[in-house]
Amino acid sequence: MQDYAQTPRISVIMGIYNCEGTLGEAIDCILNQTVTDWELILCDDGSRDGTFSIAREYADAHPGKIILLQNETNQGLNYTLNRCLSVARGEYIARMDGDDRCLPQRFALELEVLEQEPDIAIVSSDMEFFDETGVWGRVSHPAYPVKEDFTAGTPFCHAPCMVRKCAYEAVGGYSEARRLLRVEDYHLWVKMYAAGFTGRNIQVPLYQMRDDRNAYSRRKFRYRLNEAWVKAYLVKALGLPKWKVVYALRPIIVGLLPGKVYDWMHKRRLGEKSRKVG
Repeated sequence: MQDYAQTPRISVIMGIYNCEGTLGEAIDCILNQTVTDWELILCDDGSRDGTFSIAREYADAHPGKIILLQNETNQGLNYTLNRCLSVARGEYIARMDGDDRCLPQRFALELEVLEQEPDIAIVSSDMEFFDETGVWGRVSHPAYPVKEDFTAGTPFCHAPCMVRKCAYEAVGGYSEARRLLRVEDYHLWVKMYAAGFTGRNIQVPLYQMRDDRNAYSRRKFRYRLNEAWVKAYLVKALGLPKWKVVYALRPIIVGLLPGKVYDWMHKRRLGEKSRKVG
């Protein structure tokens, strides 16, 4: 039997909010990993359903292995993940969301990259999108993103990532400003690259994100403004040519599109990527 008092190699951080119907499946994906040297840190962000009770059942069933925190009120993902980081003991920090799922070998493959490539601090993977009808799309990023790739958008999928804890510590974790809600990961990668860290994408879908295709309704215009701010910020932070600040206009333009048009573009883009890499 594993000694849970020993420091784990991997700390999995998961912010949970109103996900009572899917949380069990997400946690089971962690429990079923082929790599077992991990701790799972759950932080409930003021859920109004049975999410916390379900999380408590898992924590009680796996004492010392699953750690449960709770915010008194809803604070947002930035704050919630930083709370998880504050108690994380692992050398590597992995992410997971409470309504997603991943393959059993995900940690093993990501850990292999980090241990075989010491210059790599961030590792993520391709990600599939699914709903009640099955998998309907896939996103893929460059294998070894460079600074110029950031102008097009975030070069790493956040939820499937595993990152050296030292990289988180070097940049102070997630920034908690309201203008970074829904783009906290994008900003995080910019900070890490500006600090000299780099990453790699495993171009195999190790992770599946639950997406009911109603993309536009969850991407409010203020989050488009947040993305535009990050795009403007990264030009200076990463030392890119000043003219690349024009890329900051794209999320604003997209945010002004009619909902049906954006949803069509979203599904078409992810569907095309799925066909290209499938």
